Amino acid sequence: MIKPGAKNLITDVDGIQVGNAHDETAMTGVTAVIPDSSAVAGVDVRGGGPGTRETEVLRPDCLVERVDGIVLSGGSVFGLEAAAGVTTALAKMSRGFELRGLNIPIVPSAVLFDLLNDGDKNWGDVPPYRQLGQRATETVSHDFGLGNVGAGYGAAAGTLKGGLGSASAVSEDGIQVGAVIAVNPVGSVLIPGTSSFWAWPLEQNGEFGGEGAPQLTEDISLEAIAEGRLMENTTIGVVATNVAMNKAQAQRVSIMAQDGYARAIRPVHTPMDGDTIFTLSTEKRSLDDPEPLALARIGAIAADCVARAVARAVYNAESLGRLPGYRALFNKN
Repeated sequence: MIKPGAKNLITDVDGIQVGNAHDETAMTGVTAVIPDSSAVAGVDVRGGGPGTRETEVLRPDCLVERVDGIVLSGGSVFGLEAAAGVTTALAKMSRGFELRGLNIPIVPSAVLFDLLNDGDKNWGDVPPYRQLGQRATETVSHDFGLGNVGAGYGAAAGTLKGGLGSASAVSEDGIQVGAVIAVNPVGSVLIPGTSSFWAWPLEQNGEFGGEGAPQLTEDISLEAIAEGRLMENTTIGVVATNVAMNKAQAQRVSIMAQDGYARAIRPVHTPMDGDTIFTLSTEKRSLDDPEPLALARIGAIAADCVARAVARAVYNAESLGRLPGYRALFNKN
């Protein structure tokens, strides 16, 4: 049997902590996912408009085997600077790839577009992202909030307030899988004309309101995008597991985990989105034989965690600026 972990957060995976920081004036933020020690990582980029840093290093044929953190940030191209803040903070902790007495942290990152929300982006010569990244790293914890938090602070999900979501799953035989997702898609997380999430069949213990199946009086609309914020999008996230794997295997888990976006967002992977998922392995537990079946199992669990995390992000988000929160819009408070 597989159930949510004790916290129902990615930090239910042994060896994972998360830090968040945001800027209320700019309506943006940063999430840092930091393993206790360097971790094997993979990535899959599927959207048509990605913004990433150091994803090439995660290719199975590249030299570096492990990373020291993953950064999710608002701010589009400006937000790529958040990884520099995380890198600086980790170097001060003597974390990173050691070479001739130097510590060189490896910190891949991905960004979402939140530049046109109601926040003040007149930050002059110094965008806040480097500082936010440093602060997020210095405040990592096993506990963190959902909704208007970190990289999800200024996010939007279609015409609803988006946010940061997380979910976990733990098996009786000790496999741990978790996801943290910053949800900012052009598509909708709700079934048209209802307050039901596309991810409703996967809900655990009422984690996103227990709305359940939609009460449909007519066929679901085939119109994929009724309205939205075209060119202002992207959903990004991190999956983690305690199971040991190499970079190629972590990449395969990322590929499978992208199916979680498809279960929770419609449409997804559009030309306007830069949908990206990283996978971290903390290597606390061996990969069971036969390997392909064990890897497929982890990827399937990861996809469900991603879908649940997407719904939890929107369910927990509060209204901000012109964007209504889910609970406020449907009187679920």
